[in-house]
Amino acid sequence: MSQFERLTIDDIARLAQVSRTTASMVLNGHAARYRIAKATVERVLAVAAEHQFSPSQQARALRSKRSGTLGLVVPELTNSAHASLAQALETQSRAAGYQLLIVTSDDDAEREQAAIAQLVARQIEGLIVVPCTADAARYVTWARRLPLVFVDRRVDGCNIPWFVTDARASTAALVAQTLQAGCNEIVYFGGQSELSPSRDRLAGYRAGLADGLCTEQTGWVLERDYRRSAGQAMLQQWHAQRHRYPQAIFTGAITLLEGVLAELIANQALDHGVRLLTFDDHPLLDCLPVPVDAIAQDSTRMAACSLAGVLALLAGNTPDSAWVPATLHRRSASPA
Repeated sequence: MSQFERLTIDDIARLAQVSRTTASMVLNGHAARYRIAKATVERVLAVAAEHQFSPSQQARALRSKRSGTLGLVVPELTNSAHASLAQALETQSRAAGYQLLIVTSDDDAEREQAAIAQLVARQIEGLIVVPCTADAARYVTWARRLPLVFVDRRVDGCNIPWFVTDARASTAALVAQTLQAGCNEIVYFGGQSELSPSRDRLAGYRAGLADGLCTEQTGWVLERDYRRSAGQAMLQQWHAQRHRYPQAIFTGAITLLEGVLAELIANQALDHGVRLLTFDDHPLLDCLPVPVDAIAQDSTRMAACSLAGVLALLAGNTPDSAWVPATLHRRSASPA
């Protein structure tokens, strides 16, 4: 037996001393159409307000075939980039008249599928996904059932629209500028190689080396996943093999940067002159005792593009996929 009181529209009708039909008409905004007396409307609304009651969204969805909800699946909300994206999407969805339901996949394909199934069971009208796998077949089935777009990551081998930061161009620019500033060794710590952001950021890193007239050396590229522990483990691996730290490190995500910083701090090496570059930015980087040059994603614009894509699909149109520009936030001395 629950200790909580769950009110129904029958309870509101009883408390307002009206029929269930009258209460339903008032609470669903149809009082004027059915010419319900003003005093009755005010009484029903007063009772509903007193008890903080709203009509069942599920019942309304069954009648209208519209739930007014969208779904968002992200790997994890502890990732500041995904948290910023979720915040921007929630705000923009609400402004567009939709409630956003957010679930996490923990970068696990089976958990992601279960999360999507739960959202679809709640009658969402459209779905926005940061995919955790490159297996297109996992998403194509859902795309046949409801409007679906990718954000932050894309999946090859399917026609699902995507809206992704232009990581290649921004990473290439940051790496090249760092080399031009006098650095001649930049190692790359990345996440899962099969994910599109990993491929894009690595391609940008290598393009930046080429632009800076620097030849990649054996062991400069390490990839695991995007967890903090992976960043720490990759720096441990590099140091164990060479007994020194690299001149500069580019991390493919701010979570990897956290691991690198943790390892440097644990070994009292934060002041050893390692230049730090990262994909993703955060205001806390302004507070560090060492400068971190970062690539800032435009979460607001990425959210707007993905929301517009879902709404276009709902309207029967097919949106074009799009790259979203990023900006460089240099905290170190600018190159000459």
